[in-house]
Amino acid sequence: MHVRFRLGATIQCSGPLHNEAAAAIERTIDGANTVLFHKGVPRDVEPSEIGKIQSWEIQENVLCLEIESGAYTRAHDALFRFRKQIATALGKLRIGVRGIEITHFEILVPGDVPEDLIPRLPFIREVKRREGTVELSLNVSAADLENRIPDRIVRLIEEKVQARTYGGKAEHWELIYQSPSRSRTFEKDPTEVMLEKGWVKHGASRGQWIYGPQVVQLFRAFEKIVEQEIIRPLGFSEMIFPKLVPWEVCMRSGHAKGVYPEIYYVSTPKTRDPAYWEDIADYFKVTGHVWVEKIRERIDGPIGLMSYAQCPPFWPFVQGETLANDSLPLRVFDRSGTSHRYESGGIHGIERVDEFHRIEIVWLGTVDQTVAIASDLHTAYRHVFEDLLELEWRAAKVTPWFMAQEGMIGSCGCEAVGTTDYEAYLPYSNSWLEFQNVSVNGDKYPTGFNVKIQSGEECWSGCSGIGLERWTAAFLAQKGFDPAEWPEEVAKRTGELRSIFKFL
Repeated sequence: MHVRFRLGATIQCSGPLHNEAAAAIERTIDGANTVLFHKGVPRDVEPSEIGKIQSWEIQENVLCLEIESGAYTRAHDALFRFRKQIATALGKLRIGVRGIEITHFEILVPGDVPEDLIPRLPFIREVKRREGTVELSLNVSAADLENRIPDRIVRLIEEKVQARTYGGKAEHWELIYQSPSRSRTFEKDPTEVMLEKGWVKHGASRGQWIYGPQVVQLFRAFEKIVEQEIIRPLGFSEMIFPKLVPWEVCMRSGHAKGVYPEIYYVSTPKTRDPAYWEDIADYFKVTGHVWVEKIRERIDGPIGLMSYAQCPPFWPFVQGETLANDSLPLRVFDRSGTSHRYESGGIHGIERVDEFHRIEIVWLGTVDQTVAIASDLHTAYRHVFEDLLELEWRAAKVTPWFMAQEGMIGSCGCEAVGTTDYEAYLPYSNSWLEFQNVSVNGDKYPTGFNVKIQSGEECWSGCSGIGLERWTAAFLAQKGFDPAEWPEEVAKRTGELRSIFKFL
């Protein structure tokens, strides 16, 4: 995407710009156009692509500039390079540079960018379309330019265009293994059967379940298998990660780029003073209803979100640190609480919910260490799925969109960065359920949280989420509800199923 930038700016000075000052300005502009703006630009770049002061004018103690550029020494970069040079030149004449104001700023984006891909941001004052080009007129200050707002707008449009052509997961899915078919004796939806048996009931909130003792026994059996066959043999240590994730963590982890439709937001009360809340409490006592409208007026935030991906709130523990060589690779896991995703209509059974339980495995180290641990996990999962759970399953290499858009595929000349999805066959729907994954995230998190290695080698990380609801849905869909028919390794860890509730 070959964009062009145009800006008008005024530089306010401490004195009139006459005679010697005008001559100094002319010399500085000539030097900027021929030398300064060309620094760092490849020799084969067309001159029209490089920033240039197209015209200038003096109005008493104000210097007016018109600057244009392509992708090299962009107009706003040229402006600040020039400011430094002109401040030095005028300083010799005892004239100071007081400030910069932006009179206009346009970005010309080639091609017919669809209307819905133009960001709805306060910086964009107007959008015009002419001769195969979209012109964005920006409302920006000098501080906005120093914060690289125009570059980020361009990059955002590029990402939106790429996302439109991404095509969804099906186009980035490559089968790498499929287990043999197994005999089937059960073909019902396991959630419906659990409801009939009274093993589960809907929670009071959307996408939420209350799990009875039988299901929890199965959850704990899977936890034991994971701990005994995967976590402990591979040397992972348990930690507890926070479940309230502030915006600072989301910004560093990259989730702030697009997580908003899928999260549960967290807000705090403006004060704990009981008198401030007394009328709201009284309203409930009189009406029997919670006064939600008034509550909205008396909370701050949102300050962040409920845990969405589970591993990001781990990273402040190592943020800004340099990891000793002899401590690597670091291997940790968390199983301390729920994760929350607003599934927006995609809720189904216990396998697609808003509130779910997961063991999150995280590891980090050198590139070779990170890739090696992912390989060890693949081997361990295959053993568990085939020998212990006796599932019919398959594995596929996928490219998550966040990796595709950030250019993280094929790093270091290999295909190590990416995600492997594990899918279990669901006889009742003749479909496949993603119930497990292993992701090698490259340097995404170490870079975002400024984590380094003593040796100076690149730091990489990986994660793998073990969702207990999905393991249970996949297992019961294939094995049914009679423990006598279950694989021995699952049945013995589950024990006799307990039924403690009797309703009249």
